[in-house]
Amino acid sequence: MTPKEVLEFAKKNECKQLDMRFTDLPGIQQHVSYPISELGEDSFEAGFGIDGSSIRGWAAINESDMLLIPDPATAMMDPFFEYPTLVMSGTVIDPITRQHYERDPRWIAIKAENYLQSTGLADTAYFGAEAEFFIFDNISFDQTQNSGFYFIDADEGRWNSGRRDNNLGYRPRYKEGYFPVPPTDHYMDLRAEMVEVMQKCGLHIECHHHEVATGGQCEIDQRFNTLVKSADNMMTYKYVVRNVANQFGKTVTFMPKPLFMDNGSGMHTHQSLWKGGKPLFAGDNYAGLSQMALWYIGGLLKHARALSAIIAPTTNSYKRLVPGYEAPVNLAYSRRNRSAACRIPMYSSNPKAKRVEFRPPDPSANPYLAFAAMLLAGLDGVLNKIDPGESLDKDIYDLSPEEMKSVPSMPASLEEALGCLEDDHAFLLKGDVFTEELIETFIAYKRKNEADAVRLRPHPYEFSLYYDI
Repeated sequence: MTPKEVLEFAKKNECKQLDMRFTDLPGIQQHVSYPISELGEDSFEAGFGIDGSSIRGWAAINESDMLLIPDPATAMMDPFFEYPTLVMSGTVIDPITRQHYERDPRWIAIKAENYLQSTGLADTAYFGAEAEFFIFDNISFDQTQNSGFYFIDADEGRWNSGRRDNNLGYRPRYKEGYFPVPPTDHYMDLRAEMVEVMQKCGLHIECHHHEVATGGQCEIDQRFNTLVKSADNMMTYKYVVRNVANQFGKTVTFMPKPLFMDNGSGMHTHQSLWKGGKPLFAGDNYAGLSQMALWYIGGLLKHARALSAIIAPTTNSYKRLVPGYEAPVNLAYSRRNRSAACRIPMYSSNPKAKRVEFRPPDPSANPYLAFAAMLLAGLDGVLNKIDPGESLDKDIYDLSPEEMKSVPSMPASLEEALGCLEDDHAFLLKGDVFTEELIETFIAYKRKNEADAVRLRPHPYEFSLYYDI
């Protein structure tokens, strides 16, 4: 929509409120609201003033005045508020220089698309991310100087099979939640409601199902879209999932690994390059790929350890990325093989369906940063003709220790991942998509507020291991 069309859309829907949204550095969506009378055609250039000093990873208090510029293409009606509310996402600019704010994740994603076009290699990057999540009935947690705990419960959790009261059975076994019908799958109707609301918000949903883990692990798949639009859609997706669950008295988490000894939640990300409406990843090489696609894979694999700090950006991410379990920590590529970091789906021979699926990302990632970083890694592979090596067409988890020595792997912790990003980030600076200052800020924030914060605190299991030592 154009600005004028947005105003007509608001009038048609009798909007009372405008809700402006943006995303902080760690990837949490923020919002500020206005009476709809505050929105005019000039608002799309003048913007709305916000205070950025309390936004995580953003400006110091002496540089906190910012402008939020609405993007008319993101306009939609909020499906949850009592009063009819128009929602738009925005980008952030400096009110004095009128320059874009370099720590605004959405602006970084926009710059990634601009850089792609400037290379002449392609004009469009498509991303399709499959975000998994857990639906719980209750969550409690706390951390003090002398205590620390969490407690999760879900009626569907297999651990409730021995409960004496209000127990009808039918719960997915550990690692066997893929794809039982109801009543073992408790959440068919809840997911269907989520899908209905997502479609009202303009998302194109392809399917939904129960995932592998017990205790309410689910997946709803969106259709692929351009990089920025896919990131916008992922923020809407999370917003809808959380709020629909809340309406049903449930709670949702996108933590990668909330349950011990069961599958974690990933965000497998399908990606491809196009030019002039034609797919560039289809060809006559391995698995029906083009040489460009193989070089793109080479870039993803070469920079995967640095990417990990952005695509798996939490300490909890590395409870999922553990060798020998469900996550693809081994940096190899293969057709069909889900134990490889890069998988080439073989569902269709249509050239338009040819794509690369990168499996290490998880849904704790900021999608604007994650999609931009993956694109830059892939483009570095194409520009420098990085050979991905030989494919690995067998179950990587069954390889002998001798064979495994030749297969590199993802970092084992957030701290290790941040070190990899420090050592390897020149590819992210291409086209000024990421800046040195942004990367330094990101690493410092993650190291102080997450990696060090967790490292400094005693873990409950340490008392089981060491209290009587």
